[in-house]
Amino acid sequence: MINARVGFYLALRQIRRASLWTTGLIVFVMVLTFLNLVVVSGILVGLIQGAVDATRARYTSDVIISALPDKDYIENSQNIITIVSTIPQIDAFTPRYRESGVLEANYKTRRETDKPNTAGGQVVGIDPRFEHEVTGLADGIIEGSFLEPGDFDQVVLGHYLLKQYLPIETPAFSTLENVGVGTKIRLRVGDVMREVTVKGILFAKVDEISLSAFMVDAQLRGLIGRSDGNVDEIAIKVRDGVDPGVVRDALVRQGVGGYAKVQTFEDAQPKFLKDMIKTFSMLGAAFSSIGLVVASITVFIVIFINAFTRRKYIGILKGIGINGRAIEWSYVFQSIFYAVIGSAIGIAVVYALLVPFFAANPINFPFSDGILVAPLDATVFRMGLLVCATVIAGYIPAWMIIRKNTLDSILGRN
Repeated sequence: MINARVGFYLALRQIRRASLWTTGLIVFVMVLTFLNLVVVSGILVGLIQGAVDATRARYTSDVIISALPDKDYIENSQNIITIVSTIPQIDAFTPRYRESGVLEANYKTRRETDKPNTAGGQVVGIDPRFEHEVTGLADGIIEGSFLEPGDFDQVVLGHYLLKQYLPIETPAFSTLENVGVGTKIRLRVGDVMREVTVKGILFAKVDEISLSAFMVDAQLRGLIGRSDGNVDEIAIKVRDGVDPGVVRDALVRQGVGGYAKVQTFEDAQPKFLKDMIKTFSMLGAAFSSIGLVVASITVFIVIFINAFTRRKYIGILKGIGINGRAIEWSYVFQSIFYAVIGSAIGIAVVYALLVPFFAANPINFPFSDGILVAPLDATVFRMGLLVCATVIAGYIPAWMIIRKNTLDSILGRN
């Protein structure tokens, strides 16, 4: 403890007397290293997290109830909807019908030898008011307008179904050409064909939305001949501050799990998406470690030069009875000072500037709106890594200089 106290005093004197430019440069390197540790991995993970957030916001919401793997729809749907409506933690919910369908355009002008202008996708029957309350789907309209409850023979198309928004040429995937708001197209669901009008075009970086055609649920129910009221899925939005797992467990306890699959938005994430998050996190950590090594080398060089040029001073300190451990402690405390100040500035930059900036201005990737993911516990852990690496980098050169003979240090002999 005495050595530590003496070392702290020596470190404080040396920092006060050090060049402001040198101290500022070392702290600046620490700030950049800390940002490298946090931001690189945060952006990589944020690419996938943006897709996860979009899926939660526009499709699954907080909890989603879907058909069992061996069933075509949710049996006993009306009783399940009654149960959902009685749970106080639920803010809103939207039942949906979902069937595979084929869309065809330009069928009136097509010659027999021409290739049909068709696209396959999901046809989703919704109550427009409930759907917008849960997922805010109407906010994604980029052309035309969203559905109203009485809009029969009208559809809203996801933008991936239209060639002007997804100009790809592949035999395995086709899109509709020359289709816009007001265009009449044919919709085939099973054996039933219906002519409908495109009322709006919906943009969302969620495949379940972008590859779907939306219409009023009452009409789709008639097209598929389902008069029993059984739906294909129910998306549930919970109240603010409520854990979605609590609502999921409440539904399972009331027997919903016997008729349908009940999942939170996290449960419903595909395994490949979770694996991508882990992989990107590992890549970010690998890239960030390079910056950590560079910062450690920088501190090593600075401390080594500082200790080497102060050999005579160190020798005098040892000669008047100052323990070598105390002198080593002084360099350790200097390293801690640089790392902590740099990390503190870095934390302020991350949470006061970068996180809000990327939340308001996400990076526009084709498959997601990338954000900066910086959980506090992971950030504190990275700060600890930086401090530990800096302490080690500061201690080693100090130990190398101080272990030399006291008289040789005073006389400047190697």
